[in-house]
Amino acid sequence: MKYYLISGEASGDLHGSNLVKQLFAKDGQAQIRCWGGDLMEAAGATLVKHYRELAFMGFAEVIRNLPTILKNIKFCKQDIARFQPDVLVLIDYPGFNLRIAEWAKQQGFTVVYYISPQVWAWKENRVKKMKQNIDLMLCILPFEKAYYKNRWDWDVEYVGHPLAEVIDAKLAGATVSSAEKNTIALLPGSRKQEISKKLPIMLDVAKSFPQYEFVVAKAPGLEDDFYAPLLAAYKNVSSVRNQTYDLLLRSRAALVTSGTATLETALFGVPEVVCYKGSNISYQIAKRLIRIKYISLVNLIMDKEVVKELIQHELTTNNLVKELTLLLNDEKKIQALRKDYADLKTLLRAGGHASEQAAEKILGLLKN
Repeated sequence: MKYYLISGEASGDLHGSNLVKQLFAKDGQAQIRCWGGDLMEAAGATLVKHYRELAFMGFAEVIRNLPTILKNIKFCKQDIARFQPDVLVLIDYPGFNLRIAEWAKQQGFTVVYYISPQVWAWKENRVKKMKQNIDLMLCILPFEKAYYKNRWDWDVEYVGHPLAEVIDAKLAGATVSSAEKNTIALLPGSRKQEISKKLPIMLDVAKSFPQYEFVVAKAPGLEDDFYAPLLAAYKNVSSVRNQTYDLLLRSRAALVTSGTATLETALFGVPEVVCYKGSNISYQIAKRLIRIKYISLVNLIMDKEVVKELIQHELTTNNLVKELTLLLNDEKKIQALRKDYADLKTLLRAGGHASEQAAEKILGLLKN
């Protein structure tokens, strides 16, 4: 079979690479062409375009690079048409991939979408077209299956979360004992604006816990000079770059910006406080646009408050100190958290590894 995969960012390259490995394992005649990165190429796929050429974030940057984006879309369509795949597998990256899905369906290609756009949070109006243009939706969050069925009468498949298998593999080689853990991880996000808002508050907490080492996970795309003045005043604060998983392996607790990092932290079994703070205008707009009970994936998946969320005006040094003290010292809370984390892992494994189940679903679709 001929497969054409499209991912447009680092996480898609990671999950796409595991899917590529499974497709090769299950289809000895597989030919795989992809948009992705080094990991998908290393897994054996022929790389057409690297995600570094596709990473445009923010309204202004998108407008400025619109000619390049449109040129990429045109080239992508031409390349798919030349390759004539048996199936097109779109991995997350909805701004680009949903456009390709609509075109591909019109051309008669079979379209699979792996890692659903988070339409349950916002831009729900996308679903009508998605249902028309996608032959098989593979979801990685357990509540998405019921959401699509109950709200849109669309049967989708839940395959588990690909991060579960990635982190399981990392944990399998871990040797750090809980007695050695004297580190508090600070995961303040990846964008300058959000880091500038939240990191100073996170850092201020370090003064109340001089016996612990606080370590900031720096964003890959931000220079050291940006962090230096923020960290300078704290004796028990250091930093790492491109070592977030190793940091979580040796952490006793973590202060984490909302996003995928909250889920990664939970899968490593690290007690965490979820932190969010934006400009007042952005926060007020988000409150009106986003219709969800929680901002962390951990709480959304479990449908209850497993981890404490400190949002906007609640994100203060005093509140963080209070919550971190509980995570470090309240044995009852720690045990309850471990139980919830174990249940979360079971949910996200869905009886196996996401990439293997996704490959099986794709092959099953092609055989029917």
